Amino acid sequence: MIELLVAYTPFLIAALLLNISPGPDMAYIVGQTAVHGRKIGLFSSLGVISGAFVHVLAATFGLSAILATSALAFAIVKWIGVAYLVWLGIGALRSSFAKSESDAQAAEPAAPISTKPMTAFGAWRQGVMIDVLNPKVAIFFMAFLPQFIDPTRGNGAVQFLVLGLMVLLIAFVVEGMLVLAVASAAGRIKGSRKLGAWLNRALGGMFIALGIRLAISQQ
Repeated sequence: MIELLVAYTPFLIAALLLNISPGPDMAYIVGQTAVHGRKIGLFSSLGVISGAFVHVLAATFGLSAILATSALAFAIVKWIGVAYLVWLGIGALRSSFAKSESDAQAAEPAAPISTKPMTAFGAWRQGVMIDVLNPKVAIFFMAFLPQFIDPTRGNGAVQFLVLGLMVLLIAFVVEGMLVLAVASAAGRIKGSRKLGAWLNRALGGMFIALGIRLAISQQ
């Protein structure tokens, strides 16, 4: 057991460093938590991880090789992802401006930050779509995991799947801690409707920025 732990220590360290490094998934989860709260943040994280698991399965069975070798397949998935992110961004911006206009017409009691109800399932589904429609996630797993597969330790596909699950488990722990920290900070300012509207605009802008980032990415 100790020998196995020592053998996989480099992998565990690399997986942890990758998961604590700021990136699009982390920005998305932080934004959702700040706007909608802890529960939605956690389900957003679960959605992102579920989407990444789809890529792990695809890579395990060789399907991700299509995205890595076919420029057309990569472009199709990428531009669907870009359209989805921009659509989410526009929706968040419209919601925030509509709420600001309503607040200008009538004074109402303080409400939570979120100006548009978000269900746990909706947050999960959104996270899944964002990750599934990012072909760079599939290519990442294909490039990262094979470095730690040892032919002497059994079936390569099984090792790939197990290593992928370990990366996702570490991701959930890291992201869960991040959600709790952000939710705690956001909870202190939930009574501000004006700030809530600006947070929604920031969330919408972040979605659009992620879409632009994906659009200019290369295979």
